[in-house]
Amino acid sequence: MTAMDSLTPVILTPVFTAILLLLIPGNYRVVLRALAILGSALTAWTAVSLFSRFHPGQAGLQFESLVPWVTVGPLNVAYHVGADGLNIGLVLATGLVGFAAVLVSWNIERHVKLFYVLLMLIIAGAMGAFASLDLFFFYFFNELALVPTFIMIGVWGRGEDRNWAAFKITLYLTLGALTALVGLVAFYVAAGANSLDVTVLQAHLAAHPLSAASQTWIFPLVVFGFATLVGLFPFHSWAPVGYAAAPTATAMMHAGILKKAGLYAILRLAVPLMPDGAHRWLPVVAFLAIGNLLHCAWVALRQKDMNLLIGNSSLAHMGFAFLGIASLTVIGVTGTVLLMVAHALLAGLSFALSGYLETQTGTLDMTRLGGLLRRMPFYGTALVMGFMAGCGLPGFANFAGEATILFGSWKSLPLLVVIAAWSGLVIGAVAMLRALRAVLHGPEKPEFARVADTGLWRRLPFVVLLVALVLFGLAPGLLTSRIEPAARAVVAAHVKPSEAATPPAAASGTAPAPAHTDAHSAH
Repeated sequence: MTAMDSLTPVILTPVFTAILLLLIPGNYRVVLRALAILGSALTAWTAVSLFSRFHPGQAGLQFESLVPWVTVGPLNVAYHVGADGLNIGLVLATGLVGFAAVLVSWNIERHVKLFYVLLMLIIAGAMGAFASLDLFFFYFFNELALVPTFIMIGVWGRGEDRNWAAFKITLYLTLGALTALVGLVAFYVAAGANSLDVTVLQAHLAAHPLSAASQTWIFPLVVFGFATLVGLFPFHSWAPVGYAAAPTATAMMHAGILKKAGLYAILRLAVPLMPDGAHRWLPVVAFLAIGNLLHCAWVALRQKDMNLLIGNSSLAHMGFAFLGIASLTVIGVTGTVLLMVAHALLAGLSFALSGYLETQTGTLDMTRLGGLLRRMPFYGTALVMGFMAGCGLPGFANFAGEATILFGSWKSLPLLVVIAAWSGLVIGAVAMLRALRAVLHGPEKPEFARVADTGLWRRLPFVVLLVALVLFGLAPGLLTSRIEPAARAVVAAHVKPSEAATPPAAASGTAPAPAHTDAHSAH
């Protein structure tokens, strides 16, 4: 296997970039920015190359690397990375959003070297978390990505409440991570496989499944621990205030990328390896997702600050993702992964646009803005496209993901599908359209007479993310053909041969109906 046939380069490139940045004097700002852009561009290019060389429709792992690391008694830890349909799209999204996050950070003036070092570590940690198939390295890389976000909010954050926001996000995410860690340790002990490798655990549990009693208490520790990192209601209040206070690049990476690590862990570990726990607890997750779909959408509707609007809208979209997981269908899980990729691109774009608006106007208070489309035609066009994608407009990747989830969830969770559709199509659309009217239309304000539209170079991050959103919106098969085999593997443990052809109806108040093995992903 050559280096280009492994996921290791996409992890190490930002790490080496961070090391090189540390060697450059802090007053060489132009050199620091140029190196950060180069490192993130190489990372993005590598991610695009991996995605293009991934074989669609092929089950199992690709670009796999395995290096034993620690063997002490019954404990075996290995550096094991590989790609399948669950993570190849997330690797691509991390590369693109990371590149865009570096490009929009041109206004950072204090501690420039430290800022770019931390941003590179976030990119490397996210890449490593999505690529890792060993639970130790997954947890390590995820923490490597999370810790810099706390520092960046405290040092480069916005507003008088940034220290409180940094404290709150640190408290919530630390409690969530520790809860998940307790669950992972309990899972390792109960499994008795003497390995933290997901592939080894899967083979071992196929022959020696965990008892239903063990799954009943381990599954919620893992799922609700990681769900806190995603922002599942009611463990979500850290997200909007954190994003509103975070520097633009940090908000892009956390809302767009790091939030998906929790969903990825649930799909990679909890749902396929603890089926009894999933059937007992996923209905609870689906019920809590109503809070995301309704509460967060209504809160977004009431916001005057654009970052708070985007943050709450982002949480509402996560309700769709949890709904797809709870459906336990191939279509629903495929839609969830598709939405994870789409939302990563959309959240990155939305916070990049709000960050540029603040640099030009000095405010994100939408009640003070107005008439900016005349002076900022390119920015206004990008903002309209981004917010329309957030509304679920056909032609964007978010529509493909949400529609697939709704189709996949209809038989088992019809009431929640109705609520999700109403939330996304009505409440979400009203919130976005009102924001566009407030910012872009109406009379021009004299105090913003000198605002400038984006120059050619500063348009690049917006163009990159918009092109990806439209590409996967017009051709979602580029993603679904890669996702579907992995989605089938996720729900395979929930299908019995006698149930595959004619699944029983879900009883009221019980687990959702089993997956349909003949389901096809939406293309």
